[in-house]
Amino acid sequence: MEVLRPTLIRIGGRVYRKNLIQEQSYQNAEEEDFCAGPGDCTDEPCDAFIVEETERGFQCAVDVPSPLYKYIIGKRGETRKRLEMETRTSISIPKPGVEGEIVIRGQQRGGVISARTRIDVLVESLRKKQPFTHFLSFALNQPVIQEKFLQFKEERLESCFHQSDYGVSSSLFQNPSKLHLTIGTLVLLNGQEIQKACELLQKCKEDFADKITGGRSLAVEVAGIEYMNDDPAMVDVLYAKVHTKDGSNKLQMLADTLMERFVTSGLMVKEWDRVKLHATVMNTLFRKDPNAEEQNNTTAGKSDFKERESFDGRNILKLFGNFHFGELQLNSVHLSQRFSTDSSGYYTSSGQLTFS
Repeated sequence: MEVLRPTLIRIGGRVYRKNLIQEQSYQNAEEEDFCAGPGDCTDEPCDAFIVEETERGFQCAVDVPSPLYKYIIGKRGETRKRLEMETRTSISIPKPGVEGEIVIRGQQRGGVISARTRIDVLVESLRKKQPFTHFLSFALNQPVIQEKFLQFKEERLESCFHQSDYGVSSSLFQNPSKLHLTIGTLVLLNGQEIQKACELLQKCKEDFADKITGGRSLAVEVAGIEYMNDDPAMVDVLYAKVHTKDGSNKLQMLADTLMERFVTSGLMVKEWDRVKLHATVMNTLFRKDPNAEEQNNTTAGKSDFKERESFDGRNILKLFGNFHFGELQLNSVHLSQRFSTDSSGYYTSSGQLTFS
């Protein structure tokens, strides 16, 4: 069935079929040969990018973040050599750590297009395997919410001593200064990509954010506890539910439309049909790393999941299932930087959309 229904990769308005190939280990990725072979994509000429005619033939330039250069070069340069040989081109790559353009040159226009297409598909595939660097978020760390969260934590730990719940400890709880609602995660590998995301945020404000919110902040309530798996006795994540006070779908609509716009732009990978409006309050990832974030669907995320030690959440759900964390006004969306902290204790913001 995988052959009949191959994965589709969207790049710059084009759609490619990705043939099924054997997965490779990415632990030593910089030494592996990740060549997009002849069967990996269709080298159809198109006008989605510019191919210039020169005195010696044709050339095309493509922006690729410097952290991905090593994959295009491959082990001992084998990936680049194979691409050059199969497309009869020469591929110039900037030095490691230097942001710039990869330039493809060849005597035949079709060869240059073929090499460019294969590099595009290779980069898109590799990008999906990178850990996310940023995420779109609503900050939920206003003082009233933090205070109620600390109350929840204190009461939960106190009851835990009497109930002897398996696996529950203070290390599982979220940092109250970083309480948030995640819209989606992004892999932004250089300053240009961060700038592109910031510009898209402002475009979203103009196109639909102000219309959805009416240019006013959204009154929301954080209340109720839910879990993310099928067995409450073996839980990895507990989260607080978030909803608008007036019962409208404005918050859901804003989150979903933002996700769709960023997915369409290629900056975000769509994981769910709708954004789950929730705020993580307990997570087994915090047990080993207090600064850990919820993983997106990456190889790293799967690895972390296997190492988790679940806890028994039945008593928490019974005693605190309707816990009220408070109400607040949401008026902005942040492009938050993973593994960072600003002066307020929240994540450092690389960009922001304000709708009131």
